[in-house]
Amino acid sequence: MKKAVLFASIITFFTFAAWGKVGGGDIIFNVKGIENVFYSHDDHVGKAGLKCAECHHRIYTATKTHKKATMADVQNGQSCGVCHNAKRTFGVKGNCGRCHRR
Repeated sequence: MKKAVLFASIITFFTFAAWGKVGGGDIIFNVKGIENVFYSHDDHVGKAGLKCAECHHRIYTATKTHKKATMADVQNGQSCGVCHNAKRTFGVKGNCGRCHRR
C-alpha cells in the first residue's frame, strides 16, 4: 500500500511539474535618468532554455529582496553581467535598447 501511494505521489508531482507554467512573468526595474530595464522570464527561461536555479538564488534572490546593481556592476560581471558579458550571450556595451525600454 505504501509503495502504491508513493508511486501515485511521484507520478502526480511530475505530471503537474511538466504541465506547470514557469512563473515570474515580466519584471520592470525602475531606473532614474534612463529608460527602465525590462526583464522577461519568457525570453530567459522559455526561449534561452535557462533553468530557474541558474539564477535563483545564486545570482538573484526575489523581487522584494534584490540588491540594486549599477551599470558598472553589470560591466564587471555582476548581476546581469554574469551572462551578458559578450561571451555567454550579448554584452551590455552598445546594446542598451535590448534591456532599457519604455
